[in-house]
Amino acid sequence: MSEQIASVHCIRHVYPDRTEVSLCGVELSIQAGEKVAILAANGAGKTTLLQHLTGLLKPVEGSVRVFGLEPYKDFDKVRTRLGVVFQHAGEQIIGATVRDDVAFGLGHLKLTKTETQERVDKALNMLDITHLAEKVPHYLSGGEQKKVALAGVLAPSPELLILDEPFAELDPWAVRELVALLKGVNKETGAAMVFTSHQLEPVALLADTVYVLHKGHVVAKGTPLEVFKMGRLLEQSRLRAPDLVLLAEMLKERGFAIEATLNLEELAERLLALLPAREKAV
Repeated sequence: MSEQIASVHCIRHVYPDRTEVSLCGVELSIQAGEKVAILAANGAGKTTLLQHLTGLLKPVEGSVRVFGLEPYKDFDKVRTRLGVVFQHAGEQIIGATVRDDVAFGLGHLKLTKTETQERVDKALNMLDITHLAEKVPHYLSGGEQKKVALAGVLAPSPELLILDEPFAELDPWAVRELVALLKGVNKETGAAMVFTSHQLEPVALLADTVYVLHKGHVVAKGTPLEVFKMGRLLEQSRLRAPDLVLLAEMLKERGFAIEATLNLEELAERLLALLPAREKAV
């Protein structure tokens, strides 16, 4: 069994304006190397959850553990093992050039100049942005800035990546590109990752495990396909199942023996398998 590196159990937080956010229900757990998606409509508490994991917020009630520690209480110990990319990545970029910005996050490691250079080059190469090394970050596109911010948090070799709405404001091509990069990062480094999203496509393509938040509760947990087949629950959570899943479910209700899938080609093959040989030929 994989090692559990983070867990959240029934937390409640009260903001200074007395707004309360509670997240109870299924206990959230992150295993070493696991890719976890927090799926919810806007305003459901996704960012509040991440801020508890990073130690920026302290729960009034409930339990948060990261690497066996309380993130708010043991902030310095926890943050050295985390990599965090905010929703608006440009806000965390401060270097004059991309190379300077990626190197900035290595300051606490007391590396030699050569070691720092090697770490920076490795992070840039991992995300295929070596060609941006001498560019001014704030002149880059939104998608490029997300990669620069990600390179900056990857350089210190974190054990857990926390990504707040990493696919927001990206076009479909950029979404798939970032998904591929994050899969590569996970495979190469072994770092676990937890990311929030209200978009279902990147969740389907990237996540191992999905949690659904709604009205202060963790209302569902499962693989992407398991969760996306919970049509009524998704609607109640102001979310909508992918069209492929909806199509398969509609056909199943009409008597076709077909199972849902998140792969378009696979669904097409399953549909073709149901057709008589003559119809296939036509």
